Amino acid sequence: MSVGSKGKNKKLKTKQRIINQAIALFNKDGVRNVTIRNIASEMAIAHGNLTYHYKNKEDLLLAIYGQMRIEMSQSYILSKDSATSFEHFHRLLLHLEHFQLKYRFFNLDVLEISRTFSKINEVLQDTLLLRRDQMVKLFQGFLDEDLIDGTSVDDYTRLRHTIRILITFWLSQMEVFPESGTKEEGEMVAHIWNLIEPHMTENGKKEFTRVSEQFLRYEEEV
Repeated sequence: MSVGSKGKNKKLKTKQRIINQAIALFNKDGVRNVTIRNIASEMAIAHGNLTYHYKNKEDLLLAIYGQMRIEMSQSYILSKDSATSFEHFHRLLLHLEHFQLKYRFFNLDVLEISRTFSKINEVLQDTLLLRRDQMVKLFQGFLDEDLIDGTSVDDYTRLRHTIRILITFWLSQMEVFPESGTKEEGEMVAHIWNLIEPHMTENGKKEFTRVSEQFLRYEEEV
């Protein structure tokens, strides 16, 4: 390995360490209460060393959000591991639940972040439009496989939007309603399926039962 390659790898490693430390502090104290100097101090590096990689908090948040977007995007793409659209959707919801905990600060502070950092807001709006279109494709799959009633995804515009609201603000409602009993793992997933269940066909109900039992067995084995 050349000297240049070693330097590049070290630089990338430092950038990722900064991201990891920032996520930990943002999750613990919130975006507003954490400064670039706080992150540098926690890492025992000079403030200038950190700003060499990320010149300000917005640059750092952009890097974190880029990582978030990459991590989540693959789950929206139908994989060969899923036999049906319901199974794919269930895998997606499980991933989303763990993903939200990993980056809990972002969903809890999303309004403040979008208002404060214009560059992040632009990327966020693009992502929201992408996720909207991906949700349409998911519901089209439900219809094509006769898992839900109806003939058009337009029949489910409000339901899809309600699901997106629930996902976006799930952690916030846990903070506001601590007595609600929604902190158990799997509660967000269960709430979303409860919204869809009244619209399931007989075929959809059978497939939902199969998927639920399959993942329950997997959790018990793990």
